Amino acid sequence: MTLHLPDAHGALRAYEPRTEPLALTPGAPFTSRTVFSAAHVVADPYADVSPDSPAAVDWDATLAFRRHLWAHGLGVAEAMDTAQRGMGLDWAGAAELIRRSAAEAKATGGRIACGVGTDQLPGAPAALAEVRAAYEEQLAVVEESGARAILMASRALAATARGPEDYLETYGHLLRQAAEPVILHWLGPMFDPALEGYWGSADLDAATDTFLDVIAAHPDKVDGIKVSLLDARREVALRRRLPQGVRCYTGDDFHYPELIAGDDQGFSHALLGIFDPLGPLAAEAVRVLDTGNTDGFRALLDPTVDLSRHLFQAPTRFYKTGVVLLAWLAGHQSHFTMVGGLQSARSLPHLARAYELADRLGLFPDPKLAEDRMRTLLHLYGVTP
Repeated sequence: MTLHLPDAHGALRAYEPRTEPLALTPGAPFTSRTVFSAAHVVADPYADVSPDSPAAVDWDATLAFRRHLWAHGLGVAEAMDTAQRGMGLDWAGAAELIRRSAAEAKATGGRIACGVGTDQLPGAPAALAEVRAAYEEQLAVVEESGARAILMASRALAATARGPEDYLETYGHLLRQAAEPVILHWLGPMFDPALEGYWGSADLDAATDTFLDVIAAHPDKVDGIKVSLLDARREVALRRRLPQGVRCYTGDDFHYPELIAGDDQGFSHALLGIFDPLGPLAAEAVRVLDTGNTDGFRALLDPTVDLSRHLFQAPTRFYKTGVVLLAWLAGHQSHFTMVGGLQSARSLPHLARAYELADRLGLFPDPKLAEDRMRTLLHLYGVTP
């Protein structure tokens, strides 16, 4: 049946949902790229909480979604921005998420890496010693869980650091004590405005030099870097300057097909929020790439960029709303609610367009279920045929 979807101008347009999904099944492990999906958390819809309460998580549904990603060969990047760190999920909730997901990964043989930050600190400015201690506390939790650590960009460090030397000192201190090589994460201000001027400068060339200085001083302690600047040329230039053996994990949700495919001088691995909704399709594309078929890889993944650019459009930090919408429509959870009430962060026209783009790609395992749920959402907003 026809759905009537609202556009940004308040008009309704007719859309005919597809009736068949893509046939995507789990396959062999990847051989050419290391690929992580940053995964969302599923809220407990029955919890009596407010937007500023500690997060109430549906642990069964949250872990089931991680098993879905592992089943298709993807690694899980846990307790990251996609899991609403700093946007509904506090450190206590993140620590519980890390422990539960790491145990589940061990039980199922899944790859996992977990975010280490400083979000247990209060909002007031912190001294550098307090920032280091906060990082150390979280690093210990991740290492004790058996997961690889991802040193995330810190709002507290961005607010406190006086210049590049404070970043060099802080990260050097952490890398020296890390038990295993870590992934360094550079999240741009489009994802979190509080990270403007990270690495000690708003000049991205100067910031890049400081970032590379951190890596060069401890190459044996850096598994790789995750770059989320939405600037493909800058990422390519950066990865060409990395020491031998240090991976570049693209976090660019606008240009990921070309960056993963690479060029004659190298390629990026992946640690992407968009691979949450794209999981099975992304996995299929990487397996095609494993055979050396770059054109086939691009043929599968290039058509997904329109959906990704839509979900990650400004204000980019609210992309999680579209991700959770698609998880609900795909049947991975029974409701469209989010921790912190973030389901309200995007407009109905935005959500309607996300549905349409995902449906055209065949992402919904049960298109009729997705159609019925989208119709329910439209009715809740007062849209009638």
